[in-house]
Amino acid sequence: MNRWKWRSIGFASLALALALVAGLWMATSGGPVGLGASDEPRAAEADERPTNRLAEETSPYLLQHAHNPVDWYPWGPEAFAKAKAEGKPIFLSIGYSSCYWCHVMERESFEDEEIASYMNEHFVNIKVDREERPDVDQIYMTAVQAITGSGGWPMSVFLTPDGRPFFGGTYFPPEPRRGMPGFPQILAAVATAWREQRDAIERDADRLTGIVRRSMANAAGDTVPLSRSMADDGVAALAGRFDPEYGGFGYSSNNPNHPKFPEPSNLIFLLDQHRRGEGRAEGGPGQGVIARQLAGPGPLEMVVETLDHMSRGGIRDHLAGGYHRYSTDRSWAVPHFEKMLYDNAQLAAVFVEAYEQTGDERWRHEAEAIFTFVAETLTDPEGGFYSTLDAETDGEEGAYYVWSRDQVEEVLGGGEDLELFARVYGLDGEPNFEGERYVLHLPEPLAEQAEALGLTPKLLEARLGPLRARLLEARRVREAPRLDDKVLTSWNGLMIAAYSDAHRVLGEERYREAAERAADFLLANLRTDDGGLLRSYRQGQAKLAAYLDDYAFLAHGLLRLHAATGDEGRLEQARELVDRMIADFADTESGGFFFTADDHESLLARPKDPIDGALPSGNSVAICVLVALAEASGEPRYLDQAGRALEAFSPILARAPAGVPMMVVGLEEYLDARPEAAARAAKGGDAQTPPANDEVLTAAATLLDDPASIVPGGTFEVALSLDVAPGWHLYANPSGSDLARPTVVTLAPGPGATLATVEYPEGEPMVLAGSTEPLPVYEGKVRLTARVLLAEDADGVPDHLTFRIDYQACNDRACLAPAMLAAPLRLATSPQ
Repeated sequence: MNRWKWRSIGFASLALALALVAGLWMATSGGPVGLGASDEPRAAEADERPTNRLAEETSPYLLQHAHNPVDWYPWGPEAFAKAKAEGKPIFLSIGYSSCYWCHVMERESFEDEEIASYMNEHFVNIKVDREERPDVDQIYMTAVQAITGSGGWPMSVFLTPDGRPFFGGTYFPPEPRRGMPGFPQILAAVATAWREQRDAIERDADRLTGIVRRSMANAAGDTVPLSRSMADDGVAALAGRFDPEYGGFGYSSNNPNHPKFPEPSNLIFLLDQHRRGEGRAEGGPGQGVIARQLAGPGPLEMVVETLDHMSRGGIRDHLAGGYHRYSTDRSWAVPHFEKMLYDNAQLAAVFVEAYEQTGDERWRHEAEAIFTFVAETLTDPEGGFYSTLDAETDGEEGAYYVWSRDQVEEVLGGGEDLELFARVYGLDGEPNFEGERYVLHLPEPLAEQAEALGLTPKLLEARLGPLRARLLEARRVREAPRLDDKVLTSWNGLMIAAYSDAHRVLGEERYREAAERAADFLLANLRTDDGGLLRSYRQGQAKLAAYLDDYAFLAHGLLRLHAATGDEGRLEQARELVDRMIADFADTESGGFFFTADDHESLLARPKDPIDGALPSGNSVAICVLVALAEASGEPRYLDQAGRALEAFSPILARAPAGVPMMVVGLEEYLDARPEAAARAAKGGDAQTPPANDEVLTAAATLLDDPASIVPGGTFEVALSLDVAPGWHLYANPSGSDLARPTVVTLAPGPGATLATVEYPEGEPMVLAGSTEPLPVYEGKVRLTARVLLAEDADGVPDHLTFRIDYQACNDRACLAPAMLAAPLRLATSPQ
């Protein structure tokens, strides 16, 4: 995969671009570039090497770099003062302890003496743990995404001495590789441009800083009436992204093996919709625009299908319990192996809720397996919860978790035990991991396997349990992945909530005890003298001002603990945190909450993000917490605050509810608590019937080549003419945002014809309600050009073809259903 791309959006300086091109040419032609990667091996004993300033930090990620020859600074005024005094640009590297490619770049570049020497001479180098400083991470990730069109970690950004970004990317190899420039070439090019074209870089830094600030401002624009139809539209939008074969979301027929994330916020939202019985399938009066137009799976069906495939896949640790970060494939078979507290906390809550709603013992078992993993591996003796387990051991990702068949046989022996385990956990098929090894998974549900073996599920599990235990014991002899044992307030709040719900639903006293101990630990050790929260704790030291997530997530955990136990003290603790959250983080002008407090360190921008991602957004959880606190305390002022936040984010609730599923949960709870608002919403939602999709878009296919020239083995061109109704638009391809569904052309299966290429126009830039940056859209009449390949062995020329246009029609306030429109093309053929 080519990771390197230059996004032409008007701020990449010509000087820097030319320097990079020169550097790449010199690298590929064998000429000198000023420095190169050393072949020196990694030092065997890191503690024998000199240390840099990171040795004084507590973050395990920063400590991993404490012996690098790079003169690293932690984020802080000392680094910026040095850069200003010496007139040097800053190289900012952001990552986290379980990031595989962060480790790779460290080994390849940051431990290389020659590369480090060049970095120290020409740059002031700053290293940041994104889990400790998510504010810094958000800001500079926005810059990298603006530059390259994508993002990830390690993040590599070049800044002016006052912190303005002007160039960046993610991982860079030590030499040019697979279309990526080498890190030494990047360094040399940036240093040259900084020395020779400073004015151009300053202008670029100003422009990029403006883009970052506008992107993070979250200007709401005109508010949209709050309505339960937003929830129905969210359900249907997720149904349009749902993978019907393996569960999960984001499936595309054009890229069927795109990595999959669990996305627990989606699952919590869908379970909430099923519980309410107001989903699209019921056809109730509150249905939204999309819900009235899209047939598809219901909320519970999407959840169950996803949980079934996830719990059987390799993303699940079948020996120790718990879930890995994400799957590298559509079927959840091979994961990226890091294990995060926040993923497991949210998934435990999902499984508890799924069990409560369905009574299916599978989901109780999955929740209990996660709690066992957390208790044994991620729980501090004092009661808090650790952050992550690394993905690699001894430089190899997944080595701790995968097995060859011979290794399994060595533990289980070669008899019936091996035969049974191999059949159940996929060792009878082809290895699914490099080196002829397997990631354990369940190709078929245990109940089906038990039936095929002539056993009951209970008897099969009784046989498998001891076999898994023997393998787990053998695995524990291996070198274990590194543990990041810092305690983060926000992630601990999610785990407290999961344990509390488990106690309420499952009745297990040990779960209440775990939640109580963690809550007491946080409130005793991560508070300031004036009652505020701190972000991070490790080895007796609490540090860093807390963020919105820390207040909202911990308050959420305390409220769930109050709901499970009735302890009024927990309610009072939650109230204190929420009052502080309102005082320090609320946007008093526009509504909603900033990510950083009013007295936080001044940074390039002050984020106010509503989007739910791997973690729910602080704003989404804050809204849910405010509504829950109002109900528990009887104080309407908390509902007022929630209502202002919902109004502030109403444009995105209307336009892209699937991007804010936890906020939609909060919206539904708010409308429950405010019947008069719900009545207004219902009246407003039913006031106008939206158009059907076929009233918004029409399409026609026209053959551009002479029909007589179409022969097997050849290609021909087809024009696809789209006509979008006034006031509506489609998102272009590419769409410019993960929340905007691009227009995609495919060819229906037919005899011997395949779609070779499609030329999509760029689209016109449009700034939508709730956004500050334009997205490319198609309006009015649009023409796409498709080239079709007819197979050499085709049995003549087909009579007709059918093109399919997948799209989503939107206006500036809401979107219709994701839909598909067929455009038939009859081919006038002559005898062959």
